[in-house]
Amino acid sequence: MENKNKIIFLLVGILIGALVAIGGFTLFDNKSTTSNNTETERGNNHVDEKEKHGEENGKEHSEIIKISDKVRKEFGIEVSTAASGKIVVHKDLTGEIVPNPYNVAHIVPRFTGIVKDVYKKMGDNVKKGDKIATIESNESLVQYDVTSSIDGTIIELHMTPGELIGDDKHIVMVANLKNVWAELNVYQKDLGEVKVGQPVEITSPNTNSVFKGKLFYISPIVKEATRTALARVKLNNSKGIWKPGMFVSGKVFTSYKKVNVAVPPNAVQILEGQKVIFVEGKEGFRPQVVTLGLENSKLVEVLDGLHIGDKYVTKGAYTFKSEILKESFGGDEH
Repeated sequence: MENKNKIIFLLVGILIGALVAIGGFTLFDNKSTTSNNTETERGNNHVDEKEKHGEENGKEHSEIIKISDKVRKEFGIEVSTAASGKIVVHKDLTGEIVPNPYNVAHIVPRFTGIVKDVYKKMGDNVKKGDKIATIESNESLVQYDVTSSIDGTIIELHMTPGELIGDDKHIVMVANLKNVWAELNVYQKDLGEVKVGQPVEITSPNTNSVFKGKLFYISPIVKEATRTALARVKLNNSKGIWKPGMFVSGKVFTSYKKVNVAVPPNAVQILEGQKVIFVEGKEGFRPQVVTLGLENSKLVEVLDGLHIGDKYVTKGAYTFKSEILKESFGGDEH
């Protein structure tokens, strides 16, 4: 009997131990599961927050901007249709206006003598044969006249009454300034692209005029001091706009490329560090991120983000950008 009871107690002990062991493993699994679930929830929360944050960051780029026709007119907003274009590549050069040397007369006295009278002054216009001064010869004491040999403007005059004039240097320079030259400086790095015959636009900060011409000459040597060569353009100066010594800029158009989509530079704006164009859809305008290619002062190539036929803002794009940054457009129609 005693042995029987010992066996029973032993079996009960074994059973209890087994149950405890089973319960322990069950508790650990539950704890592990709970821990994993908690981590999963945290991960999901983290993803949700990240997604939410991402949505907030991208809110401006997906925001639809609605405006009325009245506001369009008030802010000068214009819309165009995306189309192909031709991007012309140019080189920016600087230089100055000089007289055409073939239209300049250097007048020298025939004999050494004393200046008796001077009839013209620097800046006066003269005709061929007009009397400029009278000189009395030292040898014969005979007076003779100094006259202009061409039609033009007196740009240098080196004599006054009573002055002794020799015959070793010119005393008057007359230039016909109805056509002049623009001499542009071409740097060594650009000599391979700048060629005779290429179209040029000449402008000056002193005038609003733009002259369109062609390069007719490029010097065969490079100046040692500046490491530049001279390129020349003939300018019609019948209105007297281009004055010798005037600083000018020249755009030399060296090549061009036909591109699928081209837009004016003002259509492209920087928003949150990205280049965007405001594209019109059925619900309104939205900022579309674009990738740009070749560009000049008039057109910019759009490689991606805008397609032929898309409606986009060509004028007033900066207004859209300003309103987005101020968050004043929102979802309401203006």
